[in-house]
Amino acid sequence: MMKLPAMTLREWDGPLTADLVREPARFGLGQVPAHLLPDAATKAVCGFCSTGCGLKVHLKDGAAVNLTPDPDYPVNIGTACPKGWEALSVLDAPDRARMPLLHGKEVDWDTALKYFCDQMRAVLDKHGPEAAAFISTGQIMFEEMAFLGALTKFGLGMIHGDGNTRQCMATAVTAYKESFGFDAPPFTYADFEESDVLVFIGANPCIAHPIMWQRVLRNKRNPQIIVVDPRATETAMAATQHYAIKPKSDLALLYGIAHLIIRDGGVDTSFVEEHTTGFDEFEKFLADYHPARVSEETGISVHRLVHFAQTIIHGTLRVSFWWTMGVNQGHQATRTAQAIINLALMTGNIGKPGTGANSITGQCNAMGSRLFSNTTNLLGGHDFRNPRHREKVAAATGIPVQRIPDRPSLAYDQILKAADEGTVKALWFVATNPSHSWIDQNEINRILDKLDFIVVQDMYCSTETAKRAHLVLPAAGWGEKDGCFINSERRIGYSPKVRRAPGQALADFHIFRLIAHYWGCEDLFRAWSTPEAVFRVLQRCTEGQPCDISGIAGHEMVQKSSGVQWPLSKDDAAKFKATTWKERRLFEDGKFYTPDKRAKFVFEAPQAIPEQRSTEYPLVLITGRGTSAQWHTETRTGKSAVLAKMIPQELMLDLHPNDAAPLGIREGMPVRVISKRAELTAKARLTTCVRPGEVFLPMHDPRVNQLTHASFDPHSRQPSYKHSAVRVEK
Repeated sequence: MMKLPAMTLREWDGPLTADLVREPARFGLGQVPAHLLPDAATKAVCGFCSTGCGLKVHLKDGAAVNLTPDPDYPVNIGTACPKGWEALSVLDAPDRARMPLLHGKEVDWDTALKYFCDQMRAVLDKHGPEAAAFISTGQIMFEEMAFLGALTKFGLGMIHGDGNTRQCMATAVTAYKESFGFDAPPFTYADFEESDVLVFIGANPCIAHPIMWQRVLRNKRNPQIIVVDPRATETAMAATQHYAIKPKSDLALLYGIAHLIIRDGGVDTSFVEEHTTGFDEFEKFLADYHPARVSEETGISVHRLVHFAQTIIHGTLRVSFWWTMGVNQGHQATRTAQAIINLALMTGNIGKPGTGANSITGQCNAMGSRLFSNTTNLLGGHDFRNPRHREKVAAATGIPVQRIPDRPSLAYDQILKAADEGTVKALWFVATNPSHSWIDQNEINRILDKLDFIVVQDMYCSTETAKRAHLVLPAAGWGEKDGCFINSERRIGYSPKVRRAPGQALADFHIFRLIAHYWGCEDLFRAWSTPEAVFRVLQRCTEGQPCDISGIAGHEMVQKSSGVQWPLSKDDAAKFKATTWKERRLFEDGKFYTPDKRAKFVFEAPQAIPEQRSTEYPLVLITGRGTSAQWHTETRTGKSAVLAKMIPQELMLDLHPNDAAPLGIREGMPVRVISKRAELTAKARLTTCVRPGEVFLPMHDPRVNQLTHASFDPHSRQPSYKHSAVRVEK
């Protein structure tokens, strides 16, 4: 029989009756949380994207019945995108995973957990600690992802595990670490409103982060809005300047702008001399990036290049630079992100209101993954290879230091390569759907079919990856469990449990506790009894780090303060006032996290695009967000009837009329899109939003990543989804 550890009502996954809510002691449970009282309301942070909006969840008899945007939350200030409004409805989908599935048949938890342990232990015992790996996610609470990373590496004895956040933000992490000394996005959302010039590079916040765009629209400084993007996106249409560069020529463009800033006297020399290193070498490197060369490589005229540079070099202006997947998902993405950072540094646009080199994250808890997933970083932004870091984390967690690996995991693509080569035999996927989302989809599915053991832990049993699994573990979703997320501006936000999960689905946290129990390593995690208990453990791990959160007085403080941005050390906590510290930025003192406290200029010559256009494949395929009503593989958003009315009912290919005419393609005509790897059928949408020679497909359709070419940034190991060669036929 399965034995559940003692629980409080907050953790209870059974039926939530009125009697149980009012008299939990009768059922052997702890005190009822205030947010579960009948006919009440509570506050939560949205569980979709990295914006981290505040929502008011309205309750009746202790269960959520409706929600509205929170007017007092400093992120969204009473607004929400379509996904947020529909966050509850998608929990009622008929394809929710309600029972464990073993080879497609329902089994009880006892059978499922014994099978998990038997199969995983057999793989590790026979082939060693590198033979099994996990793929985590930016969709679960950071207390849960920390538990997963600790359980697998400290308890089960695995070496390797990465996250689907590798697809969205690994580039920004790598760039910040090398340039600033730590993964430290410096901004706060107030900077959207306080800039004189906002530069968006490979970012379309109108669609991808609409609430952030609302913050831009609140800007009363009459700002210049510059967009660098091959497509005329919704954000580009609203901009004052749009630079429709050739796909993946952004690195050359940024070097060309830096060249012009130096030429025209726009460098903040005092900031550069006092707070940076490497500028002299960077200046010499830039000598070759004269306007004529950059114009040829980017397709932007010399006159417009000069206008771009002139817009941002006036010393009295506040300039903020923003980027997201259009930069991060590239074959030379890390150096491109650092070219943006270089522009902010050389003009002194950092650490002040309305400035910054600002990476916008993708998933709701991708920032939590960066600090606490225990994958390529040890908990709290530490280094597996550093003995002092291992000893510190051991002391903070109570885990014997000899159980902590002395090397980081392989990256996602390297784990898959090892699986293809036969080194990795088992994979455990948690709240992610790589059979849809991973680049060159047919290749990953071929590799998955070779594995001895696949486990999928998800809310839904119908995902493309779950259908390939030997074992499916049914998980609770957002609103059915409690814990914290960290959004793009480093704000830790709390989300409570406001309803029970269907069937026998359990919170990921409790699944991990049960696996520890069945594996026989539960004594290692005796202190990891609740999400808040893990929060306390993680506070100790961050002490003294740039991301120090030791001054946060638990979940209650996070709730009452409308979220808390890291860092907040014990020393800072004494002067913390939620009303005046709602939004804080980094580097106001000009000191960075490098040994010499100086930011570093990092640069490298542009490299050729891995897959070039050819006579057979003459078009460049760009992929990206489709609408604000869609989210990633649509595992959740696809369940909403309301959201379904806001998206095209068929896959649409954006094609320029000049490319369509010679092919005899008319508006709405079915077309074939063909790459070296696969083909699909879509409907043609003739538009000048794409340039001649380029086409666009939304990434949400399950077929699109059959076409994409698998190339990876060598530093971040992030896939490049933004440049594949294709042809189009009637």
